[in-house]
Amino acid sequence: MEESHLMQNALFYLAAGVIAVPLFRKLGLGAILGYLAAGVVLGPSGIGAVSDPLHVLHFAELGVIMLLFLIGLELAPDKLWRMRGQIGLTGGSQLLFSALLISLVLLLLSVPTATAIILGLTLGLSSTAFAIQLMAEQKVLASPLGRKGFAILLLQDLAVIPLLLLVEFLAPVADGNSSEIIPWWFGALAVFAVLVAGRFLMNPFLKMIATAGSRETMTAAALLIVLSVALLMQAVGLSMGLGAFVAGIVLANSSFRHQLETDIEPFKGLLLGLFFIAVGMTMNLQLLLEEPLLLVGFALLLMAVKTLVITVILRLQKTSAKQSVQLGLMLSQGGEFAFVVVALAGTLGMLEQGLAEQVVLVVGLSMALTSPLVSLQQRFWPNPEENERDYDTERDEAEPEVIIAGFGRFGQIVGRLLTASGVPFTALDKDASHIEFVKRFGNRIFFGDATRMDLLQSAGIEHARLLVLAVDDPDEALSIATMAKESCPRLKIIARAHNRMHSYQLIALGVDDVLRETFGSSLEAASMSLMHLGYTEGQALERMKIFRRHDEEMVEEAAKHKDDVDKLLALSHAGKEELERLFSQD
Repeated sequence: MEESHLMQNALFYLAAGVIAVPLFRKLGLGAILGYLAAGVVLGPSGIGAVSDPLHVLHFAELGVIMLLFLIGLELAPDKLWRMRGQIGLTGGSQLLFSALLISLVLLLLSVPTATAIILGLTLGLSSTAFAIQLMAEQKVLASPLGRKGFAILLLQDLAVIPLLLLVEFLAPVADGNSSEIIPWWFGALAVFAVLVAGRFLMNPFLKMIATAGSRETMTAAALLIVLSVALLMQAVGLSMGLGAFVAGIVLANSSFRHQLETDIEPFKGLLLGLFFIAVGMTMNLQLLLEEPLLLVGFALLLMAVKTLVITVILRLQKTSAKQSVQLGLMLSQGGEFAFVVVALAGTLGMLEQGLAEQVVLVVGLSMALTSPLVSLQQRFWPNPEENERDYDTERDEAEPEVIIAGFGRFGQIVGRLLTASGVPFTALDKDASHIEFVKRFGNRIFFGDATRMDLLQSAGIEHARLLVLAVDDPDEALSIATMAKESCPRLKIIARAHNRMHSYQLIALGVDDVLRETFGSSLEAASMSLMHLGYTEGQALERMKIFRRHDEEMVEEAAKHKDDVDKLLALSHAGKEELERLFSQD
């Protein structure tokens, strides 16, 4: 009976997402608001299809955990160090001043001092999952504006742990609670263990899994890493999200980074959708109907305070007024960690039940109002040009100009010349042992099957200028070329062809330059042979030049008739006669 109930709930979640998200996107309100609305309909305040939304919310927090892991993967330690100024100054000042203003408002409403401080800090946090999704939808995540928003969110995520400790410190002392407090050094030891495991154990473990050649096992390994670290952190009293974030940072320089990102992404997307549905289900509509003006007013006041603080901070950093307001609105909602903090504060006796429900509803309303307000701001105060210009002029240092698919002998020569010329590239190869060998020579190479479009996107193909196809398998080369041309028509492609027929197929797909792997070396060998037989160097080089030009023209013509054997034979015969005529004239 319980299994049937679980399957029924899963059916409700999937149906709600499939119906609500496309509808709300078509209305221009965004996917997140669609999930929230679906949750309200399914929850106790709606049709009551799900009776225990808190249970679902705890499970769906895995989506937030996986999001933080993916964020960590994008932040190599050196990149994190370069962002320290933005994280500390921009993020720290946002949280401090937002919490101060919110706490003052609560104190004016006669809320106890300790409770006002906790709620001020809690409501000063934004929703990492919500804001990043919204920035991605508005196409600002990869821009300098997006990086400032990310720095604010990162500081907030790091502040969750001290905030939880502060709640326990300020809470009324209860009998028996002291024995349950976990020593602080347990957390420090757990973080150290994760760092050591990431440095010395995770890469060999992933290499062993990759050598087995099973895609499903690799996906299971990625999930195992995320969940293991998250549960370890929870066991020592820290945030599961912090553990996942640390694990991501540790693996940011790993050869398996893009593969892990690609494997985790689908689970993250589904669970984040479930998380927002669960948030919608926790909203007490009865309470909202009883005090609509008060609760909506508090939600708008919260958003106004945070938008004002972020706008002022960014304006002091010379950010334009439009962009400052835009980012302020995107980060103006309450965060998902508010549900965690409020639950803990309620358990420890710091929050009355009624106030806790009001806070949860205000946070949920602020989430629901964020997307429409951002849409309105974009409609009446659009800002597309500045975001695009910022992105074009300030490229991420890790963003590749070239992607090399296959890093064997052919791909390595291309990569070495690009490196010597100062051109950044990302190489993908699915031979784990080969990757470890090549990395010893300083090459930037990652494990991954380049025939998967999601992995190519993770490697940065949408922003790359050139794709070099150097894979060994001709069918894989054709598959990659087809996907790349369909998804990124502007992308230039240089491909290694294994034989003449393979050249015809690649040319027919619209590949810009096709190089037969033995053609150039064979021409050089023929030229040397002529010199050994008495031809001068000039004569040999001229004959090689004539032959190359003639043969390349023949390949271009034959590619138009690659499936007509009779026509290919006729072209071959005519080409032979033409070549003899050219040499006799020469």
